[in-house]
Amino acid sequence: MVTNRQFTKTTYMALCGLFAAMMAICSLISIPLGFTPVPVNLATLGMFLAGGLLGKKHGTIAIAVFVLVGAVGIPVFSEFRGGFSVLAGPTGGYIIGYILGAFLVGLLIEKLLAGRSPRPVEGMTRTRELLSCAAAMVAGLIACYLLGTIWFIFTTHTGIWAALISCVFPFLPGDALKIIAGAILVQKLRHLL
Repeated sequence: MVTNRQFTKTTYMALCGLFAAMMAICSLISIPLGFTPVPVNLATLGMFLAGGLLGKKHGTIAIAVFVLVGAVGIPVFSEFRGGFSVLAGPTGGYIIGYILGAFLVGLLIEKLLAGRSPRPVEGMTRTRELLSCAAAMVAGLIACYLLGTIWFIFTTHTGIWAALISCVFPFLPGDALKIIAGAILVQKLRHLL
């Protein structure tokens, strides 16, 4: 957990369930692109928020619950899809990558903001906190992209350059906006948790 406040196991379970549901909603808000099987969606924002607000342990659990719910067939993945076949398909590496991404975001925010009060602060400390949150989210996104792109190459037998053109480059501007929004939200909301 990012803060020093202690919750009961029941509260943590409820928060993990809430963030898993938020992740499903973020994943369902998607725009399919004609040139790639990877849609534009808000799932990376959900990953940033889960890791940034719940920390490495509970953020990872929340995203793992989302992935498991989808794996058993409940249509929580983009375009209302579910089932193990989605995870075995070309976008499965990105979905699994959300788990690693949430862990890294939570871990890095815990490390970068260790000892800092979760209360809102002013001035340079506020800017450093915002940049720390953004840096952690960039690292989580890189991990998600790496795992997802490797799996995409493996399942589609696409070359690395073609995979980057299809699955990474078109998404960078939107993901930059999600990182900005996620960093601001984590900085504003972490004191509430």
